[in-house]
Amino acid sequence: MKKVLVLEDEASIRSFVVINLKRSGYDPIEASTGTEALERMKENPDIKVALLDIMLPDIDGFEVCRQIRATNPKIGIIMLTARTQEMDKVTGLMTGADDYVTKPFSPAELTARIDALYRRVGGDDETPATEIVNGPFKLNTRNRTLEKNGERIRLTQVEYSIMKMFMDNPGRALSREDILNTVWGRDYFGELKVVDVNIRRLRIKIEDDPTNPIYITTVWGYGYKWGF
Repeated sequence: MKKVLVLEDEASIRSFVVINLKRSGYDPIEASTGTEALERMKENPDIKVALLDIMLPDIDGFEVCRQIRATNPKIGIIMLTARTQEMDKVTGLMTGADDYVTKPFSPAELTARIDALYRRVGGDDETPATEIVNGPFKLNTRNRTLEKNGERIRLTQVEYSIMKMFMDNPGRALSREDILNTVWGRDYFGELKVVDVNIRRLRIKIEDDPTNPIYITTVWGYGYKWGF
């Protein structure tokens, strides 16, 4: 079965999530603390998606996200945030999360987000293998890896998908809506902000000077463009 880590310290919420995931064909791996979550990850290396609450009794969800992401760039990570905690959404994405779900959430919304992320991280390799080369960058679509000047850049699966979309469309202005629909899926319930924050994170990884980007440039009022 498809394993999903569920890190939530409130037993009632965790139970609610677990029941709905089981109904949808997932195998939930439960944890109530950050430390326990990291142990469950070591015990279950085949976990493909992690659902992380932020407020925990020991270490917070951001630190759990950082530690998971440091050892596993390919896992999908969704943060659970409160409706009023706008900064938490940005912080979660910048620490390596792929998406966030705002409490209170419906079972259908949460399952749809997990389904979309699981498809992205658990999909089969593209065949035949191809390499897309733009300037100093080389994208390998079988290994889903990116190199800049021959050096590997660690990407999350969302970051890889964004890079592939850019490198498939050099010089073309892509709207935020285009990126959201292609990378997160047309059934995505979330906000356009998730695109902007992931672009910011990607720039930190690939740009020589992220404050003055030359590879991913902003098309004001519209979206972004790949080209140099």
